[in-house]
Amino acid sequence: MPQSAKKAPGKREARKIDRREAIVEVAKRQFLDNGYAATSMSAIAAELGGSKATLWSYFPNKEDLFAAVLDEATAAYRQQFADLLRPSKDMPSAVLQFTRSFMAKLTLPEPLRLHRLIVAESGRNPELGQLFFERAPGPTLAMLRDFMADGMASGQLRQADPQLAADALTSLCLGGMHRRILWGAPPPEPAAVETEARNVTDIFMAAFGPRP
Repeated sequence: MPQSAKKAPGKREARKIDRREAIVEVAKRQFLDNGYAATSMSAIAAELGGSKATLWSYFPNKEDLFAAVLDEATAAYRQQFADLLRPSKDMPSAVLQFTRSFMAKLTLPEPLRLHRLIVAESGRNPELGQLFFERAPGPTLAMLRDFMADGMASGQLRQADPQLAADALTSLCLGGMHRRILWGAPPPEPAAVETEARNVTDIFMAAFGPRP
């Protein structure tokens, strides 16, 4: 067996992994249903049917548990974004692919509920907002910044601050349709998301595309 091959976890380790995943799933549901402040470790333990001591052996406090919920909620699409944000010879197409995927994720029910939770809670608990940024928008912005820097180095984007370009693109994605949905508009049809993604891409490329 190659040394790089991962050894399958034993039964005890597999049970611990399953238990941890169950804890995170219950916690996510309670956080989204009740909010961060109104969710207690005791209530999560009660729904799981175990002791608080068992819960604390996995997560010593509510903040660590919420961080695990954020990691679980963002892991899949963070990897998808990493795959999309590779150096490209067709910058408009690459930006459109990212924008399309990003906006599709932003308008799903669970990310919308999480966004509303953070906005509602971070005024009372700024540390929660910082934790969310470090686990979700922060890594995406870092990947985008590097992607923009590559585009500028290859001449496919005009010379500018890569962080400014990353912030501009995400701000365009978070405006318009996404903001209207946060305010109560019905979820968009896929065709509407596609139209918005193309409009965002056109605006971004008009601002940051190479100068003639």
